[in-house]
Amino acid sequence: MEKRIMATIKVQQVKSSIHAPKRQKATLDTMGLKKMNQIVELEDNACTRGLIQTVHHLVKVID
Repeated sequence: MEKRIMATIKVQQVKSSIHAPKRQKATLDTMGLKKMNQIVELEDNACTRGLIQTVHHLVKVID
């Protein structure tokens, strides 16, 4: 049986979500980001890229 290696992407929250709309706060929660400078590792797919695009001004993609 073949094992598939999933590509991942690291995302860091760089700005606060205090004055962000509810939809953007929900997006950050979906990504698992709850605090400033927190880093999460997510699967790199179209869905994740869409989440990042929604809150691109609040997060940074790390290599």
